[in-house]
Amino acid sequence: MLKILLLLITLISGCSRKQVHKIYFNGIVWTGDQNIPIVSAIAVMDEIIVAIGSDKEILDMANQETDKIDLSGNFVTPGFIDNHVHFISGGLQLSRVNLSDVTTKKEFQKRLENHEKYLSDGAWILGGNWDHELWGGQYPDKSWIDDVIMNRPVLINRLDGHMALANSKALELASITAQTNDPIGGIILRDQSNEPTGILKDLAMDMVSHLVPELSNKELDYALSIAMDYALSLGVTQIHDMGSWKDLETYKRNYDRDNLRIRVKIYPWYTNWEKIIHYVNNNGPGDDWLRWDGLKGMMDGSLGSRTAWMNKPYLSDPLSNEKESVATVGIVTLEDTLDFKNILRKTDEANIQHAVHAIGDRANDWILNEYAKIKIDLGPKDRRPRIEHSQHLSVSALTRFASENVIPSMQPYHLYDDGSWAHKRIGYDLLSRTYVFKTLIESGAKLTFGSDWTVAPLNPNKGIYAAVTRRTRDGKNQDGWFPKEKITVQDALECYTINNAYAAFWDDKTGSISIGKYADFVVHSVNFLTSKPEQILNSRVLRTVVSGRDYLFNID
Repeated sequence: MLKILLLLITLISGCSRKQVHKIYFNGIVWTGDQNIPIVSAIAVMDEIIVAIGSDKEILDMANQETDKIDLSGNFVTPGFIDNHVHFISGGLQLSRVNLSDVTTKKEFQKRLENHEKYLSDGAWILGGNWDHELWGGQYPDKSWIDDVIMNRPVLINRLDGHMALANSKALELASITAQTNDPIGGIILRDQSNEPTGILKDLAMDMVSHLVPELSNKELDYALSIAMDYALSLGVTQIHDMGSWKDLETYKRNYDRDNLRIRVKIYPWYTNWEKIIHYVNNNGPGDDWLRWDGLKGMMDGSLGSRTAWMNKPYLSDPLSNEKESVATVGIVTLEDTLDFKNILRKTDEANIQHAVHAIGDRANDWILNEYAKIKIDLGPKDRRPRIEHSQHLSVSALTRFASENVIPSMQPYHLYDDGSWAHKRIGYDLLSRTYVFKTLIESGAKLTFGSDWTVAPLNPNKGIYAAVTRRTRDGKNQDGWFPKEKITVQDALECYTINNAYAAFWDDKTGSISIGKYADFVVHSVNFLTSKPEQILNSRVLRTVVSGRDYLFNID
């Protein structure tokens, strides 16, 4: 405790007692700070943590004006950080049709019918998050919608966001017929007569989605507001949003009104690269509430849609609705890889951080190679390039993340879903290098965690549960799916806190409960370090603190 006392002496000599506005005491505080891993009390002045230590040490700093908050022996962690969300889309999803737990065609149609009752004339039915694996693996087709929704356009996404189902009305509006060619980077699924089934993969979805009426600023502001409320209730104090330019405008509008309640780093879509450079040149990279000095790219699709880019062909798919069975290695979703290489270099020169989606092993190899070439071409600097998902890795890729300082930005709850059906897509060898959490940590990589909300639940507890148990939703892997890749609870907490802060260049201000950092932390109903995984899964957030501002939640 000598180090803590020295820090306290330094602190008290530099500021008066009346400046300690809040003291949180009688807790079990996992700080995420390796120098002082466990304490019981935190002192806060305005937005900043000014001391941590024992109850006596910290309470001795109080005066009559200090607000003293008894944590009642509860467990405290740094605020959770989500490394990959589609946040405003998540807020919109909260008010759209939800098919994520549907297991039958009948229930699928019933949800659509019930949702339509609340829509105004001319409104589209959007949302979805359906998963065809829940009803046996057969794709739905446009008739599933046409039978119950006659004259309203419908576009509902698969949960991974790489496949959507459109009804006949939407296809008609988009002029998609048997004669329509597949777009570059996308697939229009067809039946034996070459007619579109309604299933659109990756960039083919844009052929319909661009027809959806544009949302008003009021609608977007409301979506952001309810998404922030939801995030705070789960202990999420910072997000990394893989968003659109419109999303950035929404964040900035609310930032200017002092309406942001969580920290946001947004990575706009790469086609906005010139606007991103211009925006950073004119406005800087942002501040400690909102940063925009990032760029999101996408190499391939997803495993569930068989569009992730692989080195070897997928296994055959007997349940496919496609007119013929053909071997596929997935697709490259970039329209022009040479153009993308140029964009990466131009933005790197402007100090824009890269976050590129890669799920297949070939996609991961491609972007790892490109990051390495950029370092050679443009020289060394602190880039912290990210690969979003880093899902299926080649043997050579396993050690490259650490040795080349590339950040694997992973979402562990995907394992809970994918592990029950991934064997239908790829062989055992590649399966064994899927979601390799422990291998990456032991190699020295800065592994980071998040949700990919709305693809998966935003709740970090579910991600921690998946990472430490590696159980799957079918109940067939109670000891873990490829159990050698299980990690400890502390490892998972680091991936959700300090490692994520590092991944956004915010590790000097957030990610741990440390002196001088922002007072961003969460009080939980369960001690994650001493509880069984099932108890962590059911833990509730009692209090979320962001920049010293408290949000309380009733768990009764």
